[in-house]
Amino acid sequence: MSSTIFVLNGPNLNALGKREPGIYGGQTLADIEAMCKAEGNLLGFDVDFRQSNVEGVLVDWLHEAGEVAAGVAINPAAYGHTSIAMHDAIRAIAVPVVELHLSNIHAREEFRHKSMIAPAVKGVICGFGAQSYILALHALKNLTNTSK
Repeated sequence: MSSTIFVLNGPNLNALGKREPGIYGGQTLADIEAMCKAEGNLLGFDVDFRQSNVEGVLVDWLHEAGEVAAGVAINPAAYGHTSIAMHDAIRAIAVPVVELHLSNIHAREEFRHKSMIAPAVKGVICGFGAQSYILALHALKNLTNTSK
């Protein structure tokens, strides 16, 4: 089994640190990537960290993860609320997927309360800022240990 975890990031996350820091925090995506790679190393995973503003690219990466990764942590950003294509891609792969969000989507605008991909993932983590990524990696460690 692969020891690689894909950490996928959706639209506008490339603007972290500049975009609404009161909601998303002051860390950049590069800061979060470094945190994830360090934590992954402690957990025994290689972390393949990626970001795209394009829905189809994220779908392609989910398909790739199904072939080569042990699991996926995904911050779908706005696509989490709209993407049936990502929902279907997650259901099409056999590896565990954990959805995460920096902010508490349930404490924000009503249109953010529903996730289109939540029914297809193993669990959802939200509201813990950059720590949401670390929590997702720990969840995947647990999921991959119990699925052996």
